[in-house]
Amino acid sequence: MKKLSEPRSPENAVAAGTAEVRGFGTNLVASHQKAQPIPVFVVLPPRLLLLDIAGPLEVLRQANRVQGAVRFDVQYVGPSSELLTSIGITLAAIEPLPNQLPREAWVVLAGDVENVMLTGGRTGPGKSQEDEADEQAIVAWLKQTIQPGHKLISICTGALMAAQAGLLDGHACTTHHLSCAELAAIAPKARVLENRLYIEDGERYSSAGITAGIDLMLHLVHQCTDQSCAIAVARYLVVYLRRSGADPQLSPWLEGRNHLHPAVHRVQDTIASDLTKAWTLRRLAKIAGASNRHLSRLFHEHVGVSIAEYSNRLRVALAQELLRETNLDMEHVAEQAGFSSPRQLRRAWRKVHKTAPREARVRAHPRPIPTRHF
Repeated sequence: MKKLSEPRSPENAVAAGTAEVRGFGTNLVASHQKAQPIPVFVVLPPRLLLLDIAGPLEVLRQANRVQGAVRFDVQYVGPSSELLTSIGITLAAIEPLPNQLPREAWVVLAGDVENVMLTGGRTGPGKSQEDEADEQAIVAWLKQTIQPGHKLISICTGALMAAQAGLLDGHACTTHHLSCAELAAIAPKARVLENRLYIEDGERYSSAGITAGIDLMLHLVHQCTDQSCAIAVARYLVVYLRRSGADPQLSPWLEGRNHLHPAVHRVQDTIASDLTKAWTLRRLAKIAGASNRHLSRLFHEHVGVSIAEYSNRLRVALAQELLRETNLDMEHVAEQAGFSSPRQLRRAWRKVHKTAPREARVRAHPRPIPTRHF
């Protein structure tokens, strides 16, 4: 989707993302009159895994606060007006499954659990006949309602219902690692990929277990807003930066983020907001509100590497994503990742990876897609 707003400065994005934590509950966007609405229908199955919606939908709530280009209009729908969630809390006032969806609607399929936790720590009896009927009602609704133009977003085991509806056939997808074999059995025509945080294939989006739904929703928010919005939302959620969907390991976007020093995080957010910019120590120190020497010491203490090394690791990570997800030649990959030349990219790459950059492209089997802007 075309970006609808100019990126705000990293300092403003961070401030917006943390304002509510300080107690300012008012919406930071003065008016949504010119915002593009995106209708989001969250489908709630029986025995809902509550974190499957609480995390991803908190991303959308915060995105509505920190930018005004788009507005996520959320509705919670399902076959029953109330249900018992995984942790024993009952949700009510759930709207019926609509007969049709607006064009360009998002449909979010949440996962479920076999046994809910009842009051006092007791375990629920498991799936009932009513639960089975509700699940089949969701599957039938998906078959009838999902049309081209709709984004189908499955969180965790929500992919199983999408598979039963035949909506993952011919697509790459993933789910919770304990359910990948079941997903492959239900959808033999789908390409089930394990050890992935999330996967985007056309209008089908799927995420792995539970908290990976936050990473997927941050990815979607970034697609239709800008990187500064995603950074602000992630900072508010104490996730800081989204992980790459193709990276099964701890992503470089998250390395060095397991601290809570606000000045160092501001510097990290600033660097990540524009990797093509040659950030000077003086400029970063001003953003941090510290002297050059003090910032260097703080960065080593809390991140474990120098500012230059951290910047290059992020540039290499971005180059790796571009190699996996686009067909850009090496010169343009280096340019968009912030390197002056392919030679400089290869030199930095060797400090992080044992294989050459071209290996990332060979293993990824990229398809032609539009260039991503960070």
